[in-house]
Order: sequence, then C-alpha cells, then structure tokens
Amino acid sequence: MIPVKEKNTSNQDKMSSFAIFDIEYYIRRIIKFWYLFVIMAALGYGISWFYSKYYAQRIYASNLSLSISNNTASYFTPNQSINFIWGQTGNQDGVYLKKMLLSRSHNEYLVNQLDLYVNYATKGLIKQTYLDKYDSPVFFEIDKSVPQQVNYPITLIPKGGNKYEVVLPKDGESTSLYSFESEGFKVVPAYKRPENKIISLNEWYVSPNLKFRLLKNEQPSSIKFENIIVTLSTVNNAVNDLVSTINVDFDKEIGSIMIITKKGYNLNGTVNFLNTSVDELQKKRLIDRNIVDKNTEEYLLDNLGNIRKKLDSSASVLNQMKVSEGLYDIKDRDEKSLERIKELDSKKAEILTKINSLNTIKNSLSSQNLDRLISLNAAGVEDGMFTATVSELKDLYAKRREMALIYTPNSEPMREINRLINEARNNSSGSLRNYYNTYINEISKIDRDIARANVDLVTYPEKERKYMDAERGYNMIEATYNTLLSKQNETQIRVATNKSDINVIDPAKNLGQAPIAPNIVKTKYTIIGGLLLLPLIFLAIGQLLDNRIRNIKELLQVTKIPLLGVIGKNTHDNNLTVLEQPRSSISEAFRGIRANLRFLHKEDNKSKVILLTSSIGGEGKTYVSINIASVLGLSGKKTILLGMDLRKPKIFGDFKINNQYGISNYLTGEVQMNQIINQTSIPDLHVATSGPIPPNPSELLMSERNIQFIQDLRNHYDFIIIDSPPVGLVADPFELMKYADASIYVVRHEYTEKHMLRMITEKYHNHEIKNLGLVYNDYQVKQGYGYGYGYGYGYGYGYFEEDANYQEPTLIKIRNKIRSIMGKS
Repeated sequence: MIPVKEKNTSNQDKMSSFAIFDIEYYIRRIIKFWYLFVIMAALGYGISWFYSKYYAQRIYASNLSLSISNNTASYFTPNQSINFIWGQTGNQDGVYLKKMLLSRSHNEYLVNQLDLYVNYATKGLIKQTYLDKYDSPVFFEIDKSVPQQVNYPITLIPKGGNKYEVVLPKDGESTSLYSFESEGFKVVPAYKRPENKIISLNEWYVSPNLKFRLLKNEQPSSIKFENIIVTLSTVNNAVNDLVSTINVDFDKEIGSIMIITKKGYNLNGTVNFLNTSVDELQKKRLIDRNIVDKNTEEYLLDNLGNIRKKLDSSASVLNQMKVSEGLYDIKDRDEKSLERIKELDSKKAEILTKINSLNTIKNSLSSQNLDRLISLNAAGVEDGMFTATVSELKDLYAKRREMALIYTPNSEPMREINRLINEARNNSSGSLRNYYNTYINEISKIDRDIARANVDLVTYPEKERKYMDAERGYNMIEATYNTLLSKQNETQIRVATNKSDINVIDPAKNLGQAPIAPNIVKTKYTIIGGLLLLPLIFLAIGQLLDNRIRNIKELLQVTKIPLLGVIGKNTHDNNLTVLEQPRSSISEAFRGIRANLRFLHKEDNKSKVILLTSSIGGEGKTYVSINIASVLGLSGKKTILLGMDLRKPKIFGDFKINNQYGISNYLTGEVQMNQIINQTSIPDLHVATSGPIPPNPSELLMSERNIQFIQDLRNHYDFIIIDSPPVGLVADPFELMKYADASIYVVRHEYTEKHMLRMITEKYHNHEIKNLGLVYNDYQVKQGYGYGYGYGYGYGYGYFEEDANYQEPTLIKIRNKIRSIMGKS
C-alpha cells in the first residue's frame, strides 16, 4: 500500500477506536476450527442417541370420551336442568363429575382395587423401565394384614420352573413399616437384613419387613425380562401420584361430552386405568341414583300408610254423619263455591305434602345421615345448586371421618373442615329456606281464597256446615293421598328404569400411540445445538479476551497512519531473508517497503536517517531493520545498520559479528568510530552492533555524543537505519525520532495488542512525530492468494521460490474441484 499524506483535520476526525468484536475474524476462526463443530455435532448426536435409547423414560397418554345424560334425579348425580356448558354456573353435574374423577375417595378405591400401590419395573444395563402390572410375568400380592416396608425395591430374578429369587437391597431396612389396613405406620423392633431367597409361585415370602407371594400372570407380555423390580408405596402417595396424571376436559362444541386423559410410563397401564375408572364410576353413579330413589320410595310408602289411616278415619266420620244426621244430600248447595273450595284445599294439601318432604330433607341434613336423603322431586323442587351442595357436604363428612383418625378435635385442620361443613350446610339450608318461604306464601294466599269462598256458605244451617267441613277434611286427605300415590308411581318407574347416566363414547385403547414425552427430536436438536454453541461461545470469549491486532483494514482506519508494506511469516532459519532468499515473496515485500520509503521523506541527495521501533519486544523490529537495510544496500545505496537497542543486542548474531565492541563502547569513549563499523557480504551495507549492555543505556542514547555520531554518519552513508528500543517499554525512541528523517513502526500480526498503539497514534496526530509509517509483520493468509498490500503475488503461481513447497488449502482444493466439474458439465 502506498502511503497517502493526510490533510490537516482535527484529531477527532483522524482517530477512532478498535472494535471490541471483529466479526470478520470471528467468522474466519469459525471456518478455521470447523472440525470442532463436526466433533461437537457427532458428540451431540451420540449423546442424544444414548439418552433416547438408554436413559429417556417415555411418557404415554390415552384418552377416553364419555357423555352425560341429563335425566338424573339424585343429590349424588346432580340434575342438569340448566345447559351443560363448561364455565357456566349451571354446570353443576360437570363440576361434580370432574371432582369425583379427581377425588381421593374414588381414586383410593381404584388404588386398592387395582393394587396401584405396587409398582413394577425392569432394569437393563443402564436404564430402568416402568412396567404395567399385566406386562409382568407374575403378580405381586401382599398380605395386607401384615405391615410392609414401602419405598424398598424388591428384585425378582427368574430362575426357571416357576421359581424366582428374591433379592433385597444391601441396606435400607426400616423399622417403620406401613399398614395397608389402617393406612398408617407402625414401628417394629430392629432386625437383621433378610437373606435372598428363591421362592415358587403361590409361596409366601415372609421376612420381618415383608410378606408377599407371587401369582402367575396367565397372559404376560411376550417380552422376556431378566428381572422384575417391585416397589411398594403408601396408599396416600399412590393416590397423589395417580391424581397428578389425570386430566379432565370438556368438548368445546358439545359441553356434555367429557374427555379424560391419563398419562403414565406404560401405555397399557393408562388404558386399563381409564376403562376401570369409568366402569367403577358408572356403577357408583347408578348406586347413588338408586339410593335416593329407594329412600324416596320408602318415605312415600310410610306416608301413604299414615295418610291411608287418616283417610279411612275421615271417611268413617263422614259416613257416621250421613247415617246419624241423615245428611246424604244438601239441597240448594252453592256447588260453584264448594268446587272452588275443594280445588283450593287440594292445592293446599299438595303444598303441605311438599313442606313435609322438605322437613324430612332438612332433618336428614341436620342428622348428617345423608344416605337417608330422599329425592328433592318429592318436595316439588329441582335445584342443581342445592344437589351439588349436598354432594359437597357428603364428601366433607367423609373427609372429616378420615381426618378424625389423624387429628385431634381442636386441631387447625379439624376446625377448617368443620368450617367448610357449616358453610355447606348453611348454603343448603338457605336454598331450602327459600322454598319454605315460597310454599308458606302460597298457603297464605290459598287460605285467603278459601276464606273468601266460605263467606257464601255462612247462610247454611249449623248442621249442614258441620257436614260440609267434614267433607272438606276428607277431600284434603284424599288429595294428599293421591299426591303421594302419584309421587310413588313416579319413583317406582325411576327405580325400574334407572341406569347410569354416563355413556362411554370412545373407550381407552392401546393403538400403539407414540409417547407424548420426552420430545426426542427436540431433545436431540437441543443437545446438538447446545454442544455446537460451545465452540462458538469459546471462540467468542477468546476473541473478547484477546486484544491483539488481526485486521489490517481496521488498523489503518483506527490509526490513520500510512502503511509501508506487509511482511509475511518468516520460515527462514535466520533474519537474513533478503540476502539468502532473494526470490522469496518476503524479499519482494521488503523491496516494496523500500519503494514506499520515499513517500516518508523528501527526495533529495541528502543522507536519510530511518528509525525502526515497535510496541514491545518480539514484534520483528530487528528482523525488519536488517532486511530494509539489506534491500537498500543491494540497491547500491550506501547503508549502515545501527543496533541501538542497547538493552537487548541482537544484530550481531545474524551477521556473525563479534559484539565485543559496539555503539555502547563508542558512546562511552572507549573506541573510535571505525572500530565499531563492520563489513557484511553486501558491499554497500555496513553494521554497527550494540556492543556490551551498559548500565545507563538511556543516558548514552540521549547524549550529545550519540547525536553527533548520527550526524557524522550522514557524511558517509546514504541511509542510516536505526534499530531502536520498543517505545512501549522505554522513552528512548521518541527522543531519537527527533533526529530521524522517517520512522517505521512495526506491528506484528496476532501479537501486537491494540492498546499499545494508542500512544504512538496520539503522538502522530498531535504532530509530535513526523514522517511515520507502519510495517505489518508476520501476516499469514490461508486463502492461497498471497499476502497482498504490495509485497508479492502469493503462493501457488510459481512466481516465488516458496511455491515449490506450496500446499493448496483443503477448502481451495474443494472449490477448484467443484469449479472443474461444473466447467466440464
């Protein structure tokens, strides 16, 4: 690159900051370490495969859909007089049924019925897989009368001939055993670990902490298991685990259709549970419905008997009056008024019957004997809210009975359950009170209507009025009897035709459903993606922490210092590249720098002093000094190379010069100038080495003798090349720059740190340093196109001597191969 002189602009316009993150270099690093991504992808695939095959526990789900009919007549199966739409307050039956499916009582029954407190599994070399009970070749039956140890894995190993070896854990025996009858723990005396034992089918295994036997499964899974691991759990834990895997939803279009989902580790287990659960629910719903109707039928039968006696007594009195008084017929009776009174008396009798039924229901609620409740229809009431409240009250009573076995009467849980019971009882009583008030108001109205009708009858003689009163009494009792008889007929019809209001639409089936979790594909890509992120993060962190210069374009944009040339990586044994490898690309790069030097100083016939420095040691300052001096000497310019890095002498080794006497000796007055100037293999190139390391190098370099030394050399040489100390370590070079015609600052690729350039850049733009240029050293290009920036054409073209050993990069080979194929096609 040929330097261009900058116009005088402000420092702010000239100077900028290095980018914190170089995206171009980051992408190059990604391409460079492509194999890391291949390794990580392969590793991620292997881990995901291993996870899927040997570790991931599949979770399955099965569904069952059912419909609920709306002809229920039970407190324990609430009616649906209001539309069955989920989310509305009228959906009492849906709420109740959902609660029942998720209730402890229902699921506890299923746990005991299906032995769900017994958990089956099998273990391979790595992974343990949960089994359904019916997949196991044997069923595990415990003696519930004997306390057992729970959460204690029992391994059954088939031994052939219907024999199994019982292998217990090496430790973990507990003296706290669980009773499946009382559902509580019992402490037993300490005991030794039971020994492993081989038992046959139907043979009881007895130990201090276990008692069980194995029953043969007549239709086991076709898979042969090397072991069966059985673990017992408490009923409470089994119920809690079970409820957590059940989900109940309602169809969005048809609210009376319920969809029940069961999740589990085994598909057969979820199917068996759902079908059994709904089957038991159907039976319970039918029993609940029949309980209320049977109670109602018994209640009506008792009342019919009592009313029959009253009716017979009233008929007897009426007949006696007819005989004794001779009142078979009353002439000139106001039949219209009498019919009105008879109609009103009939209505009053019906309402009184309903009130009597309400009293019976109220008494049942007060006595807590909900199993004796009669149907609310007997009281002429249809109230979904009330029946739902009664259902809730029944569950609360059952819950309180369970809690009474655990908690004291005055404990906080008992006070809370009592509060809930009182709240539910008040809600139910409030509903009944509303109907009471309605019926009382109706009776009052009927009594007023009867009183108005009686006004027309006051003109009758006393004997005839007495007969009509007896006749009215008989008619009321008869109306009550007929009402009860009608209710009895309705109840008997319901009992005869009762069936469960739950109809299964689609039972749960094993259709080979795929597992719903874990998402193996998602997990695989997550693992692979996560591992692929590791090298990306690693490279990004490395770049953020690495502050070294790697981008020539950014270097020039930030410093605004002219670039004299770019030097490639030196693979030669020493620093004499130009002398010993004149046809190399690096030698050509130094010739380019020689050509660009003229832009840093005035073109005249005067001698030129060129100073080379860098930030710190190791950046190739001496290497660049030697080779710039070499190309100048080879071009016929009388040149001398001065080793003024007195603290760390180097030049003498490459030129094989004795460093016994050098510039340090001259500056101290020990020797003459001609004694420190050495000839080289290049006639026009002389070298003055540093000499022994002095105790005061800065004072010597800043001395008048050194300044005069440089001036004297101007009289004998066209170019004076000064290899000075690094400016990042000492201040000597800044003083020497005052006497130099041009200064060269060496920056090494991926070595010089960005912050080290701040001082030289500020001094340059503050005009404290004049005629400054950069040389970018040790630059490596992997693309196969050379280094660029004016120092050679690069490898691969047969132009330089390095091309004999040039190996084309793999990516370039692939690209060229593709181009050749496409060209042929």
